[in-house]
Amino acid sequence: MHTPIADLTIIGGGPTGLFAAFYAGMRGLSTRIVDSLPELGGQLTALYPEKYIYDVGGFPKILAKDLAKGLVTQALQFNPEVHLDEEVKALEQDDGAWTLRCRTGEYRSRAVLVAGGKGAFEPKVLSVPGYGELLYHGVHYAVRDPAEYEGKRVLIVGGGDSALDWALILKDVCAEVHLAHRREGFRAHEATVGQMEAACAAGEMQLLTYTEVREIHGAGTVEAVTVFDNRTDEDTRLEVDAVLTFLGFKPDLGPIKTWGLDLEGNRIRVDSLMRTNLPGVFAAGDVVTYDGKLDLIATGFAEAAVGVNNAVHFVDPDARVNPGHSTSMAIFKD
Repeated sequence: MHTPIADLTIIGGGPTGLFAAFYAGMRGLSTRIVDSLPELGGQLTALYPEKYIYDVGGFPKILAKDLAKGLVTQALQFNPEVHLDEEVKALEQDDGAWTLRCRTGEYRSRAVLVAGGKGAFEPKVLSVPGYGELLYHGVHYAVRDPAEYEGKRVLIVGGGDSALDWALILKDVCAEVHLAHRREGFRAHEATVGQMEAACAAGEMQLLTYTEVREIHGAGTVEAVTVFDNRTDEDTRLEVDAVLTFLGFKPDLGPIKTWGLDLEGNRIRVDSLMRTNLPGVFAAGDVVTYDGKLDLIATGFAEAAVGVNNAVHFVDPDARVNPGHSTSMAIFKD
């Protein structure tokens, strides 16, 4: 499948990619978003939709899913072309433009902005019997809707922020919440650990330290799990309806590593204009590195604006890089 050439194709539909799509539309570029996930929002919707975010300008706190909803609305107002559940396998330059060779089609673009977060989502898995067989059938590594667990017995595995945050959220939804961690210390924020300890003391959830999963049981869906004390190797069987594993994600750029970009570890090296070493290819967000880089959504917004403005100038050398303030733009007068 071939589509008409776009001025700018944005690879990634997370916060940085969505703001880039808005900014590109504001600058009058024909814009396309390509994302490997089945819905826009990136990690905001895929990993922690119910978590509060506190460091985005203008919002003392906002749920990740609500921030994603606002970003999607903002991005789509200029009608960008959107292709979801689509992975870019190769990026090739020919005849003065770039061709994105994807799993289901090919897309041509005058310029490209890579905003793929930290790359492909590669969750760390439990190498135990039953995990693979029951994945998405009671075993999950992310929570989409807490209401799905109402009245259920849940085992959460992990000791980081996601594990503790979801334990604290689900304790008021589930019939039982067990939190299993292989050691006594936690990687989560101290305040969160304190809240978890208070919830355990109040009998709202159960903490199982020095505990690991031996096997997940069930026929078609989760029915129970065998855990063991890693100090004594003693087994315990828990009757549960779901197992949630928050073990972290392995950063993996996937096919991006083959595109000829200047990489530093799992990051794309860019200059102050968000230019990569490939002409007409820009990058922004968590996927990039440069001196002084900060992994913040707010930083990604700024990088998106810088990258898009310089992409505008690349597509049309007569166009200004700096468009001025949005309040004075004719495009918003209607």
